[in-house]
Amino acid sequence: MQPRSPAGVDPRSGYCAATRTFHSLRPPPPTPIPPPDRLLSFPAAAFSLLHAHLPSHPALIDSATGETVHFPSFLSRVRALAAALRSELRVTPGDVALVLAPAGVHVPVLYYALMSVGAVVSPANPALTAGEISSLASLSNPSVAFAVRTVAGKIPPGLTTVLLDSPRFLSFFSQDPHGDGGGDGVVIQQSDPAAILYSSGTTGRAKAVVMTHRNLIAMASTPGVARAAEAALLTVPMFHVFGFVFCLRAVLVAQTLVLYTARRFKFNAGDVLNAVGRFQVTTLALAPPALLAIVRAAEDDSSVVARTATLHAVICGGAAIAPELVRRFSLEFPNVCLFQGYGLTETTAGFCRVIGVEESKRTGTVGRLSWGAEAKIVHPETGAALPPGMPGELWVRGHFVMKGYLGEKDATSAILNSEGWLRTGDLCCIDEDGFIYIVDRLKDLIKYKGFQVAPAELENLLQTHPDIDEAAVVPYPDDDAGEMPVAFIVRRSGSKLHEELIKDYVAKQVVYYKRIHHVFLVASIPKNAAGKILRKDLVKLALHQISSKL
Repeated sequence: MQPRSPAGVDPRSGYCAATRTFHSLRPPPPTPIPPPDRLLSFPAAAFSLLHAHLPSHPALIDSATGETVHFPSFLSRVRALAAALRSELRVTPGDVALVLAPAGVHVPVLYYALMSVGAVVSPANPALTAGEISSLASLSNPSVAFAVRTVAGKIPPGLTTVLLDSPRFLSFFSQDPHGDGGGDGVVIQQSDPAAILYSSGTTGRAKAVVMTHRNLIAMASTPGVARAAEAALLTVPMFHVFGFVFCLRAVLVAQTLVLYTARRFKFNAGDVLNAVGRFQVTTLALAPPALLAIVRAAEDDSSVVARTATLHAVICGGAAIAPELVRRFSLEFPNVCLFQGYGLTETTAGFCRVIGVEESKRTGTVGRLSWGAEAKIVHPETGAALPPGMPGELWVRGHFVMKGYLGEKDATSAILNSEGWLRTGDLCCIDEDGFIYIVDRLKDLIKYKGFQVAPAELENLLQTHPDIDEAAVVPYPDDDAGEMPVAFIVRRSGSKLHEELIKDYVAKQVVYYKRIHHVFLVASIPKNAAGKILRKDLVKLALHQISSKL
């Protein structure tokens, strides 16, 4: 049953002509979200729902090893670890904990335990270089770090570090939760920081995004696809906002969360599809490059569909999905619904999504606004709010919007105004039925396999080379990656620098997804009168140059 529309709001699109604002027409969550002034942490809110009917089925499963943690054990581990955090590591409310680890059954337990004692979870990509991790740590100022042996050497010197694959960490699960009370007695307001994730925002420079307990309570309470006791396979990294919120929400709704533990941080379609069959997975969470990989696997092996017969939904986010890929997916998996969504790190993951079989048939849309969300479509030049059917920059407002960028008031005010509207930096359109379509990106960020790559960061790095005078980095379309970075280089006079040396120079200093894939040596880089690089001209040139070589 459709919820009743507020006065003056079109029941079809959710648009209010008087305020030029789009409103969500989704029904509220089955369990009301608590009032914002109530003292409550996200873990306490989640566990309050579980205590009424504590499930006995698995909460977490490692897809590679089959290691399983059932819900009663999950809760006891969280409480024991919370007690150890306070008594052994002296973690106090407000402390930031850097988490540098691949997917595994200990990670969700750690997230919940840290938040239950008022600490702030700050996960980062373990594939980053030591220099990149040090830069992120300088933003969030962690007091403790949790890692695994293979990446421990990347932790900034002097930072207290606990290894998740060490006997010491495992001994924490034997801690008496009643001896130190676990998270009991810790006063946590919903407006307190719960997590810090890292985003390039709309300007390209890494920033520390502060999410509150209120953000997580509201977002995790939003109705989803999978139901309690069903198994959901998460292949998206848990340091990414999509994977982070997904893993937290799975516990709240009593799902079994199967964690894809990729070997060497690389996605393997065969392993994922085997896990779907082995653990009777009903919901699969993917990034677009992974979606392409499983489609290709199905096209090459006709037995895939039979082996994944329990699968009924695929949730895809992190980047846009090409209509052709949607078509190919539907041909190979005719009985599986593909649900797209859209959001930012700054919006605590998705604030709009496709729900239900009928909506999933609409190709190209990222869905309708989630419950509690408001949106405006704003003309990029005039600032005027636009009606349905007109493209403009998408602004959003709601309980999901971040608290701000840590320590950066100017950067926060540039994206988040005093009325709570957050500028997404994306050119979008909302149709007469309230469905959102991403037309183009206003920002210059490159999306490589769902990861954000900031051109400015690579340009600055390139220009540290003594033989490079100027540099510009732009995206180039790629079937597997979505986009990949390519560089235009102006060499200094007399330099013999060539493409392979330039690519190698960058590769030694950045994580794999930031590497330069093509280099064009040019006499000059086109700019406008104000000195801004004309990136669209370079994109066209790259398309022409690479196509002519094929």
